[in-house]
Amino acid sequence: MKIDFVKSQIQTVRQELVDHDAFTWVDNLEKARVFMESHVWAVWDFMVLLKGLQRQLTCVDTYWVPTGNPEVRRLINEIVFGEESDVDQNNKAVSHFELYVQAMGEAGANTDPILTFIDDLKNGVDPKLALRQSNAPEGAKEFVLSTLEVVERADASEMAAVFTFGREDLIPDMFIEIVRNLKEKFPTELGLFTYYLERHIEVDGDVHGALAERMVTELCGDDKLLWDRALDSSKTALRQRINLWTSVIERYKVLHLAQETL
Repeated sequence: MKIDFVKSQIQTVRQELVDHDAFTWVDNLEKARVFMESHVWAVWDFMVLLKGLQRQLTCVDTYWVPTGNPEVRRLINEIVFGEESDVDQNNKAVSHFELYVQAMGEAGANTDPILTFIDDLKNGVDPKLALRQSNAPEGAKEFVLSTLEVVERADASEMAAVFTFGREDLIPDMFIEIVRNLKEKFPTELGLFTYYLERHIEVDGDVHGALAERMVTELCGDDKLLWDRALDSSKTALRQRINLWTSVIERYKVLHLAQETL
């Protein structure tokens, strides 16, 4: 099965990512805030990647016509529903991005850069320009720009591979250590953050990960070129994720050093 071959070929870099120091490093409020201030950008560009797939794989025009493979349509729409219209801890509808921003507010993390960026987008500013002129951490900017380039190429199989192996397949393994570290220590300040992480572990581990793999299989079919591209894109996405987490720790060190010299 080709999907198993891709998984075997990316296993080394995937394990490097899962074993990254960032996930055990987040052990206090200050580090959690720094982590969230970078990670929120990955939460946003995850939605961009997801909606890009929806545009490619389903009909989103006013005058609807059947588009693409019905099985793939069902897969992507199920994932969109879960990510864009999930429920919060009070059973109220919310996107995972909005939930994350709420969690940042509860934790005392700085939401101004991401909210200013969203306002710029609403006002019609070009996404890349808005990102470059934002106050996002530099590592987050580089990560998001790489995702935007994938979306702009509009290759459905490449987008699906990046989405599946660079995002959905990783979430349970990445976040479980952070939940273990923070849930008992900071139930008030990081209650929403741990809820967000637990929700992702539950949904992506039990449902979305398997759906996403089926989507890649449907899109690549028997085309060796598409499978090769999926493999290369997955490796690149994983490496970029490693760079993002490394940048979080480096940013904390710089901020912490600056505080010490004041």
